Amino acid sequence: MLDTGLCRLRLDPKLFWELSLVEFAAMTGAFAPRPARLRRVGLEMLMRAFPD
Repeated sequence: MLDTGLCRLRLDPKLFWELSLVEFAAMTGAFAPRPARLRRVGLEMLMRAFPD
């Protein structure tokens, strides 16, 4: 968390230590929508298209 907050996000140390866990999670993209996972039907289609 320190590396992400202080180095990657370049937050001021005072601000970093004042963040709640929810705020920090939001800043790091924890609540961003995720792409849909590959389902069995999609896998079977890929296997037919690329049989090797």
